[in-house]
Amino acid sequence: MPVPVPRQRAIPAVESGQAQAGSAVGGPLEEEAIRGEPGAPALAGAALTLLLIEDDPAGSPIVPELLDSAGKPIRVRTARNLTEAGRLLTDDVHCILLDLALPAPGRSGDDDDELAVLKHVLELAPRHAVLALTASNDAERGAEAVRVGAQDYLFRDELDGRLLSRAIRYAVERKRSESAERRLAEGRLRAQENRRLERGLLPTPLLEGSSLRFAARYRPGRSRALLGGDFYDTVRTPDGTVHAMIGDVSGHGPDEAALGVELRIAWRALTLAGLCGDELLGTLQEVLEHERSDEEIFATLCTVDISPDGRWAGLCLAGHPSPLLARPGCPARLLPYDNNGPALGLLPGARWPRMQVELGAEWSLMLYTDGLIEGRIGEGGERLGQDGMVRMIRRQFAEGLRGENLLRAAVHEVRDLNGGELTDDVAVLLLDRTPQP
Repeated sequence: MPVPVPRQRAIPAVESGQAQAGSAVGGPLEEEAIRGEPGAPALAGAALTLLLIEDDPAGSPIVPELLDSAGKPIRVRTARNLTEAGRLLTDDVHCILLDLALPAPGRSGDDDDELAVLKHVLELAPRHAVLALTASNDAERGAEAVRVGAQDYLFRDELDGRLLSRAIRYAVERKRSESAERRLAEGRLRAQENRRLERGLLPTPLLEGSSLRFAARYRPGRSRALLGGDFYDTVRTPDGTVHAMIGDVSGHGPDEAALGVELRIAWRALTLAGLCGDELLGTLQEVLEHERSDEEIFATLCTVDISPDGRWAGLCLAGHPSPLLARPGCPARLLPYDNNGPALGLLPGARWPRMQVELGAEWSLMLYTDGLIEGRIGEGGERLGQDGMVRMIRRQFAEGLRGENLLRAAVHEVRDLNGGELTDDVAVLLLDRTPQP
């Protein structure tokens, strides 16, 4: 039956082999920190703009004309209260000069929190540099303002144009540095989270005692910060049967990635407990229904169980593309998908028929997610599709490519045909059987 196509996800373009898709902190994260973030004041070639928040700007001792390091005038806007400041606080404002004596909204002059107005401004303008203005006999209050979040403090009765101009430039650069450092720290945390998710989504196969060879390839879609919901696994049960699975959770973000991890771990546990086919998929659907954050989230899945002699396989499809089988002397082809069941999470009480497929004595079986077939071909809107993928694998197989080399060549060619990085994640798993001499 037709099923919805999983929503496309975004992640930094990192390529890996088996379980090596970590997000590096040395590239896009640093570049993002240098470029700045959305909503932050832009500095490139623009004159500095100061927003002065003081209840009596006309009586301020501030020198009217301020100059930046290039000798350009620093523009000054004035606001008599925080409500007016909110209207004047646009993206072209680089620094705020705040009189700490100004009362905060909803607070009386007798309020115990002397920095309430500063805290309000920091909430109002989290990406802007802030200079605190206080009396010369109140240095302790100024220092406390810096501890709370201001970039510096100045004495009201000691200001001159040169001092204020220099303080503004210093505050703006310090804020930029603090913002860049914060984004880099956040990037490192995201990378650590990425690695933890990676270990759950892309595990080490449990194939001890099997003669089958295993290879896998994972390539995140562009502009991603985390791994997506693509996942796979392979285990060998005590009776010698090799079980393999690949899946794709719809949506994007940490919740979907975490759900993929849960489904992958549940599949391994249930498989080792002896479940397979319809019983296994039905239980996985219950797991998904209980763990998903939204009722619209679903997951496609492909499972195969290969007999101990390696000649036969049972196949179950839950809204997922059918695997590709390649054998010497025969053109690569898709396994039957007429009995494809619905994706997990779409239909309560659904069933997933198990098809018996003959593999033969020597073969390569490739499982993949839809990111491999949804890339575009050239500049038009046509997509590669399953037929295009089959033709590509046939040619590469005829050229003698096998295992990791075959997967690497396939993913690279799909990316090249797309004219750049793929939008969706690509996960590919390959099992090979070569008769022992």
